Amino acid sequence: MSTPFPFTAVVGQDDLRLALLLNAVSPAVGGVLVRGEKGTAKSTAVRALSALLPAVDVVTGCRFSCDPAAPDPACPDGPHEVEASSTRPARMVELPVGASEDRLVGALDIERALSEGVKAFEPGLLADAHRGILYVDEVNLLHDHLVDLLLDAAAMGASYVEREGVSVRHAARFLLVGTMNPEEGELRPQLLDRFGLTVEVAASREPDQRVEVVRRRLAHDDDPAAFVARWADEEAEVRARIVAARALLPSVRLGDGALRQIAATCAAFEVDGMRADIVMARTATALAAWAGRTDVLAEDVRQAALLALPHRRRRNPFDAPGLDEDKLDETLEEFSGSDGDGGDSDGPDDDPDPDGPGGGGRPPQEGPDDGSPAGDVPAQGEPSEDGQAPAGQSAAEQSPVRAAEPFRTKVLSVPGLGEGAAGRRSRARTEHGRTTGSRRPRGTLTKLHLAATVQAAAPHQLARGRSGRGLVVRRDDLRQATREGREGNLVLFVVDASGSMAARQRMSAVKGAVLSLLLDAYQRRDKVGLVTFRGSAAEVALPPTSSVDAAAVRLESLPTGGRTPLSAGLLRAHDVLRVERLRDSARRPLVVVVTDGRATGGPEPVATAGRAARLFAAEGVASVVVDCESGPVRLGLAGRLAGELGGTAVTLDALRADSLAGLVRDVQGTSRRAA
Repeated sequence: MSTPFPFTAVVGQDDLRLALLLNAVSPAVGGVLVRGEKGTAKSTAVRALSALLPAVDVVTGCRFSCDPAAPDPACPDGPHEVEASSTRPARMVELPVGASEDRLVGALDIERALSEGVKAFEPGLLADAHRGILYVDEVNLLHDHLVDLLLDAAAMGASYVEREGVSVRHAARFLLVGTMNPEEGELRPQLLDRFGLTVEVAASREPDQRVEVVRRRLAHDDDPAAFVARWADEEAEVRARIVAARALLPSVRLGDGALRQIAATCAAFEVDGMRADIVMARTATALAAWAGRTDVLAEDVRQAALLALPHRRRRNPFDAPGLDEDKLDETLEEFSGSDGDGGDSDGPDDDPDPDGPGGGGRPPQEGPDDGSPAGDVPAQGEPSEDGQAPAGQSAAEQSPVRAAEPFRTKVLSVPGLGEGAAGRRSRARTEHGRTTGSRRPRGTLTKLHLAATVQAAAPHQLARGRSGRGLVVRRDDLRQATREGREGNLVLFVVDASGSMAARQRMSAVKGAVLSLLLDAYQRRDKVGLVTFRGSAAEVALPPTSSVDAAAVRLESLPTGGRTPLSAGLLRAHDVLRVERLRDSARRPLVVVVTDGRATGGPEPVATAGRAARLFAAEGVASVVVDCESGPVRLGLAGRLAGELGGTAVTLDALRADSLAGLVRDVQGTSRRAA
């Protein structure tokens, strides 16, 4: 077993360490979501924290880690009357991304439950994590229903397993820590809200600090035992401070002044619901206990806001996280009141420490301000419809324009029945959804089809010597329920950025439409990719990813101009799908081509584009062409392209959900796929 890196030896990352320690002091804070780029010690710090937690007393032989001083009366291994107890270190349990629901919450022995009426329950990871840490790496890649289950358990302090009339409940109180790289996709806002605190981490740009990181990492790898011994005193000091803060926590006083500041701050930043107020109150109390105080000060409220509010202000995946610290300070000052200093403290420390305890708050996040022109700029100087640039600008490239306001789009879906990752776009066989039939289980039974099981067992009751009322059920009788739900798809955008699309008002509308489709892809849990073509070539602006905000950033900075190499764009998109099919064969693609249908780049551009389009039709790839042609005279080239792709064409106006009811509800596949 590898020796964990000491928590106190982690260089920098003050906010991360403080958030973890506050949850160690008060698990009621609600856990930590750690967001940041790869290689920033996220996992290292979380794994190191478990060594600092105090040991726990448990009932000997209890699989659910009951406290001998207050055993759970509903424990499946109970009742615990007079039992021997033992002491063990606090556990850190890791939940893998590919875990099943049964692995998380536990599983019932359905065969014994049906035939014997016995609640034979095998505990899951939630039971293992009770009174310890549950760590979810890449939490943004975890299936939504699993995230819902673990967040519900964390909120209620208990896990419930109910299946086919058999119900089991056990305590599940743990410190929940999730880590994620935002480039790989975001959590839904309602799931973000369930994490108590969030911190943004990034690698230091200071050479001296980076040198120290490397030096300590190499020293630990060369001799882990010696390195850990060097930090033993610091580790013991922090461990003792956690114990002392836990003991002091019930004595900490959260006065009316601090409560007013908390409420005013949450109102000023327009966070939804009341969870933010509660989390801020608990965090401020834990900060005071960590500092060894019994009164909550204004500095505690400020630090609590920096940790508890940034992720609750996001309304969609394109909103930049962060908090305006000037606005925060103004709000705290305004509501400091004369009846207290914000924390009802009698001490002289009225001026909040801008750094706060434990290293201070996170620096404010500044949104991009590239000064790019708005979509409704004057027509003077715009390129002509044939792609010619105005005087003083290159014909090959025009400056980017901002996207128009996004709108709610029609539902575009892939025909047929898939078996991809759970989502909300196309019909698929899934673990959750309406029951459509049954089959013999492959491996562990997860969803019993009761009627089919009884039907399979009934003809054999006489031969099996059934004498009582119970049904004699064997393994071969069990039937797995087949269910139909929705899957997420790979939505690959192929965007024409040529000169014929470069008129500012036109490109602004095109970007607004693509941005709207990206929002729809985010809500339906799709992966997205972006291919652009202009001039003489095509490029993959964004490889397939779950991060739609990354796609939006690429789209915003997309330049335009030059000829229209339509065939190059289609061939590059075809290559992207081929590679992605090797990585994830179950995820079905939906290609969205955004163009006016013109082809002017390369030799025989029209014929070459037609041959490239027919590659998609031959493979049965679902596709839709968003027709961007404008003006009184329309050539219908986009509709012709859609026919060669074997898909459907839709205009920008018809893409809106409030245009004509039912239009473009399903993307028509080719006859090969239907066959």
